[in-house]
Amino acid sequence: MAAEFSVAQLPLLPDWRLPPRNPGKSGFLHTYWEHPEALPEAVRASPIIQRYVALLGPLHWDALPERNLERDWGQTAIPYAALIAAELIRLNEGLPSASKLQRFLREHPDFIWLLGFPLVPQPDSALGFNPLASLPTVRHVNRLFRHLRNPVLQFLLADSVQLILAELYHLGVGPLECISLDTKHILAWVKENNPKAYVGDRFNKDHQPAGDPDCRLGCKRRHNQRPAPSTPTTNPVPATGVKVGEYYWGYGSGVVVAKIADRAEFVLAELTQPFDQGDVSYFFPLMRQVEARLGYRPRIATGDAAFDAWYVYAYFYRENDPAAFAAIPFSQKGGYKADGRHFAADGAPLCAAGLAMPLQFTYTDRTTCLVEHERGKYVCPLQFPTRTARRCPAHHTQQWRNGGCIAMMPISIGARLRYQLDRHSDAYLTAYRQRTAVERINSQAVAFGIERPHFRNGGAIANQNTLIYLLINLHCLQRLHQWRIASAKL
Repeated sequence: MAAEFSVAQLPLLPDWRLPPRNPGKSGFLHTYWEHPEALPEAVRASPIIQRYVALLGPLHWDALPERNLERDWGQTAIPYAALIAAELIRLNEGLPSASKLQRFLREHPDFIWLLGFPLVPQPDSALGFNPLASLPTVRHVNRLFRHLRNPVLQFLLADSVQLILAELYHLGVGPLECISLDTKHILAWVKENNPKAYVGDRFNKDHQPAGDPDCRLGCKRRHNQRPAPSTPTTNPVPATGVKVGEYYWGYGSGVVVAKIADRAEFVLAELTQPFDQGDVSYFFPLMRQVEARLGYRPRIATGDAAFDAWYVYAYFYRENDPAAFAAIPFSQKGGYKADGRHFAADGAPLCAAGLAMPLQFTYTDRTTCLVEHERGKYVCPLQFPTRTARRCPAHHTQQWRNGGCIAMMPISIGARLRYQLDRHSDAYLTAYRQRTAVERINSQAVAFGIERPHFRNGGAIANQNTLIYLLINLHCLQRLHQWRIASAKL
């Protein structure tokens, strides 16, 4: 009799209160963003629902890669779209944990229906479903978020980029030519990062913190552009008292940002890695994302001195476009200064006497750089291939006795561009000012909690980082839309 009673009563409920027939694909947000008049009147009267439909609705949720929801997972399958949208709400509302998010959704039960959570019917309720029973447990949400594949979130980030580019097209903004690169340190939620906790061998990289098996020890340098301090001749300072940087257990988030005139900036690509990875290791993975999302290679890039690598300059070099370059400060690696090397017209380095050094041989370098490349040995022109002088014109007596000066460097043109780039030109200074865009994005990310996440594994932290940058892009999209409306009224 109970089953018959339920069947007889359910049709009396409004259609929008009924459980979704196919929870596998939740396109509710995008559908109601396109047709807000189709929202039930009770939902339409809620300002907070309207605010999130406007914020999250432009994304193509119906195309989101979804897992097989028909499979028996041992409990009710939660669609990725519902989980991701709920996490975006948590970040935007500043809720620190999944338990706070669950309380928020219980207090605003219309979100449970709107986001596409599988509903548990309750005919005697004014809602038509049981909010508490329709929500997954906090533990289940954390487990789902931890195991969620990051490419699913990257799909939404790429979608937000396409939406912003479409909005820029309607605003008459031309192709984006300049990008900014940077990395952001992220502290793991472990006691080793708490200066008030006593931990033996706090910064021993071989002693993995028990609180997070994926974090790694790294150094956030105070000055990545200055050379190491020389040994003082007066008033010596013990080496233990010289601070070269701050050590943390954690992760790094690499990001590529584009600036839109003086209006806004948005994230083109992002990547999270353990903190022991160098800044330049982010470059090629990020640029692959940028090219895929823009459809072309940007002409100009800017970043801090950590990206001062020959392959960064070579990536942006174009033979027939002198305005395409990488505006990166010189890092003075290897003891060389920005004007420490000069080159002949054919690209050969010049010795101290101003003579072009011939190439003796080349070889494949697989050890001194992250990128396997061809490297060459350039030698003294007065001693190779035959000796043509009795002494060095630059009075390098010791080097002359050992066969003359040598220069070991990559064959790539990027190695020469590091020294030949005019870092005082108007073009360089104009491009380098664009780096403030990535600093503003970092500030917004810190406000959303990227620096000290309350997760204890790399998968969840990488997923949260992607969602933070997605949320920043969605806010940027809203500002651009308002800009377009205001421009149309003028």
